[in-house]
Amino acid sequence: MAARGDLAVTGGEARAEGTVGPVAGLVLAGGRSSRMGQDKALLALAGRPLIAHVLDRLMPQVGCVAVSFNGDAAALAHLGLPLLQDGAPDRPGPLAGVLAGLDWAAGIGADWLATVPVDTPFVPRDLVARLAAAAVPGGGPVLAASDSGLHPTAALWPVRLREDLRLALDQGQRRVAGWALDQGAVTVQFSSGGTDPFVNLNTPEDLAAAEALLRGGRG
Repeated sequence: MAARGDLAVTGGEARAEGTVGPVAGLVLAGGRSSRMGQDKALLALAGRPLIAHVLDRLMPQVGCVAVSFNGDAAALAHLGLPLLQDGAPDRPGPLAGVLAGLDWAAGIGADWLATVPVDTPFVPRDLVARLAAAAVPGGGPVLAASDSGLHPTAALWPVRLREDLRLALDQGQRRVAGWALDQGAVTVQFSSGGTDPFVNLNTPEDLAAAEALLRGGRG
């Protein structure tokens, strides 16, 4: 699977199934990015859009990938990937993106959905395999953690929980970690090794620091 147009990404068709069944992938890029002044997915990092770096790492780990994106769909049309918009009009946050991804994953026959935020360009290349190894068929979500804490949007979600999530959103739930833990989520610890693999880019200063890491060969 590869993107079309000027966005160069690499990818495989491997399925990270293990003992949990087919896994689909979703890049969560639906936030407002108010501190960056534009959609994070399109920010230039080391000469490429930020989303390209994330896709490079996620695509080889899953069978297929979609993007949760609430901006102008034309901006990412060249990816050649499904673009999913939140169903809720008030844009209730990442959980709505997860639900859109779960609905899409159910439609293509996946049992699990791996999510990563678009602002984590150093997300581990073995993220899905390690999360899947901790997953239990019939169990709850699996969340990534590192020295900096819990990262509930870097996670593996059972598709079977999508109706439970829909109900929770209708009832006002907005906290990703809170809902996941209520479903019996477990966590997998990842070592930082000097650079937190889940460092997220929220400000221009964060972007500049990530640029320095990549150019120094440390990303």
